[in-house]
Amino acid sequence: METKQVAKILTETKNIQLVDGKFTPTEASDMITSLINEKINFHKIQRLKIWEGDHHRKTNLLDSRIDELVEEKKIAKKIVAEARSQGKNLSINGILQISLED
Repeated sequence: METKQVAKILTETKNIQLVDGKFTPTEASDMITSLINEKINFHKIQRLKIWEGDHHRKTNLLDSRIDELVEEKKIAKKIVAEARSQGKNLSINGILQISLED
């Protein structure tokens, strides 16, 4: 019964509102850093699993994505620093779009 409910829920793209609101620079920094670090760690674990299975297998895509996320974290830190220097808060809207794929 639960499988039918999940299939019914995912007949189209669904959005999950992960973050939505106004935050102080400290709150925004903590949230953004945590989210990006979590995603970086996910990719590092995937890379480690691949390496454990085959020490010679290439992980270029995962390496590239990790590098991209590290750069995005640097950009986010600059944005937060700018908000802090201007005495402003940050508005953050983060939506996850989920859909079934073949």
